[in-house]
Amino acid sequence: MAPTTRPTFRRSLALLAGAALLANVGFTGSVQAQGTPPMNGPASVADLAEGLLNAVVNISTSQNVKDDEGVGPAPRAPDGSPFQEFFNDFFNKQKGNKGGNHNVNSLGSGFVIDPQGYIVTNNHVIEGADDIEVNFADGTKLKAKLIGTDTKTDLSVLKVEPKAPLTAVKFGDSSGMRIGDWVMAIGNPFGFGGSVTVGIISGRGRNINAGPYDNFIQTDAAINKGNSGGPLFNMKGEVIGINTAIISPSGGSIGIGFSVPSELAAGVVEQLREFGETRRGWLGVRIQPVTDDVADSLGLSSAKGALVAGVIKGGPVDDGSIKAGDVILKFDGKPVNEMRDLPRVVAESPVGKEVDVVVLRDGKEQTVKVKLGRLEDSDQAASNDADANNKGGVINPDPDENQDMDEPDDQQSQPMPDGKGKTDQAAPDATIPKNVLGLSLSELSAETRKTFGIAESVDGVLVAEVAAGSLAAEKGLKPGDVIVEVAQEFMRSPEAVAAKVQSLKQEGRRNAQMMIASANGDLRFVAVPME
Repeated sequence: MAPTTRPTFRRSLALLAGAALLANVGFTGSVQAQGTPPMNGPASVADLAEGLLNAVVNISTSQNVKDDEGVGPAPRAPDGSPFQEFFNDFFNKQKGNKGGNHNVNSLGSGFVIDPQGYIVTNNHVIEGADDIEVNFADGTKLKAKLIGTDTKTDLSVLKVEPKAPLTAVKFGDSSGMRIGDWVMAIGNPFGFGGSVTVGIISGRGRNINAGPYDNFIQTDAAINKGNSGGPLFNMKGEVIGINTAIISPSGGSIGIGFSVPSELAAGVVEQLREFGETRRGWLGVRIQPVTDDVADSLGLSSAKGALVAGVIKGGPVDDGSIKAGDVILKFDGKPVNEMRDLPRVVAESPVGKEVDVVVLRDGKEQTVKVKLGRLEDSDQAASNDADANNKGGVINPDPDENQDMDEPDDQQSQPMPDGKGKTDQAAPDATIPKNVLGLSLSELSAETRKTFGIAESVDGVLVAEVAAGSLAAEKGLKPGDVIVEVAQEFMRSPEAVAAKVQSLKQEGRRNAQMMIASANGDLRFVAVPME
């Protein structure tokens, strides 16, 4: 299931598959359309829909589930209740009957992409199913075999064995669709059979936190439970999206639906058909967002690109072609406007392809050539990087941490390792700390490494103390961090940090970009204001 979105007000993000109850039935018995387009829309889509309805199918699944799966403790009547004895006796008998099985059924949609019987749907429509049946518009029912599935994009490919060629539809180019263009959704909401709704594209490139490659088309064409896996057509009858999720407080359409764009889906579907799995490109870097402060510290005119926080050992760019501190601006000719663009374009690239990558390094743009690895082959090389297989080989910061590295970190006032809860105490036997930007800095030594648990592989300047309320504290720096670089220069001593910060001030820079290492060597970049 897709995770719940986290906007400023509470609402649910519902995946669409599953049985649903009849809703919005008027007194005349007709179903009232939700998200009905304005009267000045297309005069009619009847001719278009007529040629497409037979290619859209209903997918019915069943799953054998134990009766006691997911059952919590039986409720108990309050002590002293006159019905306590009967109440508890009833539920004790129920507990004794555990162990039976029952079938759970659900409904979804799909569409035929090959007359020989290949069908596309959502992964969450068929996930965990023991039996998959495809129901066609003419009443034909065929058992389906799962060819391949991809949880990262929520797509699956099925195969049926028809007696005659099926009506099929083809993918169009979603990249050419504009906000305001008319679209048509066909699916099987509420299990009624083929159903057509019309609307427009409301937005593009939506990130709903459903997966690492979110790039959804948003539409107001009515989409409800049971539409999941169904196609979103342009006015040429081409599939430009696969309906996947809605935002709704009730589970029904409120005119905010999301579709996987064909520019992403077509390649995934082709790989699932050919290999039964996806084969994604892998770059092997850690990235973080380029914030306004980071952009200023690097001399960028605007906040764009993906900042490389680290390179995975043994990965495709471990040869030095891309380095920590680089900002990736273009990948294979495609602009990287923000961090989340990079995982998607890398994953869509063929394994083994040599691509040009434009990076900003030492204040200058330069182009480097890299040969992509395969994401699935990266497991061993990235064994120490928990997110390696979740972001297309381009690893984002831990989602439980501050994504933009600019918000206060709850750990900034962590107790010192002595366990006494003191945060204003310098490390024992350290050299006299030097104060820079609210940081008390000292050189690393065997004693300070032991005190803060800093690995031998980590080198730089120790942050011994962080002044409460300082800008450095607001940026998440804390005692035990190690400053590795300032403005892409390695730091060997507190004096070197102070001198570099002073030099940046004289250059008119407002922020000092620092590469920070945690005790175990994980890297991140922080732009500390110098005002």
